[in-house]
Amino acid sequence: MSTAVFIAGAGVISGIGNNVAECLDRLVKGQTGIDTISYLETKHRGLLPVSEVKLSNDELAVLSGFSPKVNRTAMLSLIAAKEALDNAGIHDIPGLRMGFVSANTVGGMDKSERFFADFLTDQSKGRLRDIINHECGSITAIVAEKIGIRNHISTISTACSSSANAIMYGARLIKHNFLDAVIAGGTDAITKFTLNGFNTLMILDEQYCKPFDENRQGLNLGEGAGYVVLLSERAASLLKKNPICTLSGYCNANDAYHQTATSPEGEGPYMAMTGALTMGGFQVGDIGYINLHGTGTQNNDSSEAAAIKRLFNPVYPKMSSTKSFTGHTLGASAGIEAVFSALAAQQGLVYPNLRLKTPMTAFPFVPETVFSKDPGIRHVLSNSFGFGGNCSSLIFSKL
Repeated sequence: MSTAVFIAGAGVISGIGNNVAECLDRLVKGQTGIDTISYLETKHRGLLPVSEVKLSNDELAVLSGFSPKVNRTAMLSLIAAKEALDNAGIHDIPGLRMGFVSANTVGGMDKSERFFADFLTDQSKGRLRDIINHECGSITAIVAEKIGIRNHISTISTACSSSANAIMYGARLIKHNFLDAVIAGGTDAITKFTLNGFNTLMILDEQYCKPFDENRQGLNLGEGAGYVVLLSERAASLLKKNPICTLSGYCNANDAYHQTATSPEGEGPYMAMTGALTMGGFQVGDIGYINLHGTGTQNNDSSEAAAIKRLFNPVYPKMSSTKSFTGHTLGASAGIEAVFSALAAQQGLVYPNLRLKTPMTAFPFVPETVFSKDPGIRHVLSNSFGFGGNCSSLIFSKL
């Protein structure tokens, strides 16, 4: 069994940029992508801020190469996956067994919502062909076909930890010699169903979210896609450039506490972080930066903070939540944050936790509020904790 998995390429589209370079520029400058709703047709426009990708479906179709009839989730996926593949520089490596493991939670729901709005008033209206890619697995299939991947195609949907689990699964396929390369991550578009559902849970902030702030009021939803290209040692040795970093540890755990909340003691987050450290053979002091799950809700932030205190006390690494930039992109979040974390490990980057004014009084640490570079960072921990207690942590390490 192979002992190392390399990250050779990265691709992302989100509310702060349409590619890696644009997103990184906004992260460095501290410019959020959260704004008023512009593209989603909803009664909450002007009331609930979100972080939309700043392109219409017609513009996404041009950028992705898909027909405008294809749903938004698939177009976002293809744009980021193609960037990751091009960035990896593996087109000239012959005979690679390549897979595509992609996560999402809404599938083609944006198209379905529009279809049923017309259909319910008149059953002769609506185009059924517009909703044939409604379910989550169909998104992965049509993107894989467009890219030309046939060796292995899988879809994972475990709420907010989906993309992290997709990356873990891709790594396992490589480690066990089923594949040589995997494009892994996830995608999600904002839909009315998602916005209304989270609003019903009463965890959306009517202002811009402020993760890990004592006075936080909830999360802002976002959309986008993020993928990394995972390579085996053999495939990485054939590259004409150095990989970005390694995926050196990972773990998925479940505290089975509640359908939509994590245990107050942070049991699930603690198990996920501890498992990732153990797998990589790390001590807590090896971690230089944590990309927090950090949604901005009362429960999630206090639960994650409790786990961090339990694990790292008394010496804490630098940490921040990039959801203060991108919003919570649900099934895409761990993929987008994997890209940010891989770059952080490669370049020693520490991203700011925007809008944090009053630190949480119950915990003896404070996330970073300004962008910085720290050449001493070698290992970056990225947390993604989802509904149903599904908690995942990834560790990215400098070469």
